[in-house]
Amino acid sequence: MTALAENLERLEERIGQACREARRGRGEVELMAVSKTYPAATLLEAAGLGLSLFGESRVQEFGAKSLNAAALRSACGKEDLRVHLIGHLQTNKAARAAELFDAVDSVDSLRLAEKLNEAAGKLGKRLPVLIEVKLSTEDTKAGLEPDSVEASELLERLPGMEHLEARGLMTIAPWGVAEDVTRACFRSLREWRDRWAEAHPGLRFDVLSMGMSGDFALAIDEGATRIRVGTALFGKRQPWTGPE
Repeated sequence: MTALAENLERLEERIGQACREARRGRGEVELMAVSKTYPAATLLEAAGLGLSLFGESRVQEFGAKSLNAAALRSACGKEDLRVHLIGHLQTNKAARAAELFDAVDSVDSLRLAEKLNEAAGKLGKRLPVLIEVKLSTEDTKAGLEPDSVEASELLERLPGMEHLEARGLMTIAPWGVAEDVTRACFRSLREWRDRWAEAHPGLRFDVLSMGMSGDFALAIDEGATRIRVGTALFGKRQPWTGPE
């Protein structure tokens, strides 16, 4: 058994335990393998172990792996495999992101949504997106302030963007804080989801993407439908040293 296979086995045990403690079924929580900084060969190995959802943080890094999502599906023979962009996206890279990825989980401005809608239209595709919500005071965290004017404008405008498919929300909890602070962050995202789903019935909010290697159990307990795990699966990663 390879190191990756062993890590996945241990991770599945932990996810299963978290689901049982939250009285939720394992099928209610989707595992996204965060494959940033790892080569295409690692993605192919992970796909061979049954993983089908991957998260990448940088447009240029994923492009440098000489694969787009469609090529990766072809290489591993998994038609259900998907690769999402989960990192901050600059508007000048929106066209390339729409070309490379199956979805963008980090929409954090109205302008970015407009650029992605335009790019997806030119490609003749409908691009699933998540709205990234900033629920931390950290300056390094991206996302829309949930009570901001721009968040309201984005929610009002999204139904008219025919080449985007709004699917839900994403957030990143603050680093190095007490467990109750992390839990409050996840609970807040769920509460905003419920509020916005009622106010905007034309949008879908079925995805709550929250929780990573160190805090996914709390996220599952607070209603996460997707967790993003990298280190616990692939091991300690090397930082990206390329451009962007």
